[in-house]
Amino acid sequence: MDFTLLSSPLQGFTDFRFRNAINTYFGGIDTYYSPYIRLNGKMIIKSSYERDLLPENNSGLEVIPQVITNDADEFLFVAKYVRELGYKELNWNLGCPYPMVTKSGMGSGLISNTEKINTILERAHAESDILVSMKMRLGYETTQEILDVFPILDKFPLKNIAIHARLGKQLYKGGVHLDAFQECINSTKHKLYYNGDITSVNKFREMQERFPSIDHWMIGRGLIADPFLPNMIKNDTTEYPTNKMALFSDFHETLYQGYSETLSGPSHILLKMHHLWDYFSVIFSNPHKVLKKINKTKNIRNYELAVKEIIAAE
Repeated sequence: MDFTLLSSPLQGFTDFRFRNAINTYFGGIDTYYSPYIRLNGKMIIKSSYERDLLPENNSGLEVIPQVITNDADEFLFVAKYVRELGYKELNWNLGCPYPMVTKSGMGSGLISNTEKINTILERAHAESDILVSMKMRLGYETTQEILDVFPILDKFPLKNIAIHARLGKQLYKGGVHLDAFQECINSTKHKLYYNGDITSVNKFREMQERFPSIDHWMIGRGLIADPFLPNMIKNDTTEYPTNKMALFSDFHETLYQGYSETLSGPSHILLKMHHLWDYFSVIFSNPHKVLKKINKTKNIRNYELAVKEIIAAE
């Protein structure tokens, strides 16, 4: 069965530099979702969002912009902005689990508010020609929440609904709820994409077997932790390429140089790279030792030396 692999957006990680580097060195991802645009009541697009979506920064990539909001005017403002950039689709984030988002009634904190969801979708379809897709959790408190909102969603010509098979209150802890995802498949007319814990080729095979009707699969944290994974899934192999470390080294250098040119000051660069290594360390034979070595680096020179030593030792 043919299938499509999508990069699930992760705020602070999957920006245009990351997308381009993944595409250059590894491939395997068909479509990338940009991290969400959040307006906070001000009808202004921040320069960081603008840079991330500029067509010249995403040449050769299929990118879908995303918005997080609980306000129809904000949704329409962002829809107009991305249409002017040439994008035809806007993904609406009802999945973000972080408390600072959910307490504001956004992300997965909005799933239980069927009335507000209905109002925003009504206006989005009446006042814009943007194609709307959704990114959701199963609910915030219970998996019943998404089932209660399906009758609303089924009224609209949504392109698809991508579901991360966890509850918002779980954040990224605990397992995915596969029975609840199956119930979603049985409960909506819309095309569903699966997201959640695709961290290995074997895990992907398990999910494919469990959900044979699903042909769009989203990889989030698994892509950052193992950028080789999408291409290995596409080639149905558990074998890493023989030049694994050379590829990773080039990928890391491209990211590192990109962030060095744009982030202000060594401390910001180090913080960014330390966060990335929380994930990168997974593909090394001793992740704990690797991460400890990286986290001990307090200046750029030591960081660069540590990375060289880690890659050489592998």
